[in-house]
Amino acid sequence: MSLDNIQLTPILWQNLYKHALIQEKKIQASDPIANANTIPFLGNNKKMITLLVHDEEAIYLSDASLKFLLGILSACKLSMDDIALVNLSKNNGITHDLIHTQLQSEKILMFDVEPSELLLPLQFPRYQIQGFNNQTYLSAPALNTLEQDKAEKLKLWNCLKQLFGI
Repeated sequence: MSLDNIQLTPILWQNLYKHALIQEKKIQASDPIANANTIPFLGNNKKMITLLVHDEEAIYLSDASLKFLLGILSACKLSMDDIALVNLSKNNGITHDLIHTQLQSEKILMFDVEPSELLLPLQFPRYQIQGFNNQTYLSAPALNTLEQDKAEKLKLWNCLKQLFGI
């Protein structure tokens, strides 16, 4: 009898391979609802400051507006490391509660964003520092509007000095 022609019975096969050769891992699908509510942002959010913008053409912000924003941040002694930049036009359904729980924001600057868009239960005019739910809100026009209007820039700067103690 040669080793090339060994015939094993089914019982012998079963005894030789009592355990599966391939171990199956149960993979649980991630919850799409939980992932849908994750707020994508640009920056590292180290100082818990959220900047909300509307920019239909860019993922976060156009190059020109980003350059202007970096100038504002620099004047406030801040950087992209300190903030979370969120583009609301690319992220529907973001509310003040979601910002509070996920980003744990203490200060929220809204550029061309109305309080009602965040489902805030209060309304306040632009350039008024408004406290709510242990957060401080400031509403201002769009960054490209601010960049071109010196009077609007001055109004924003006065609020930023008060907000950041500059």
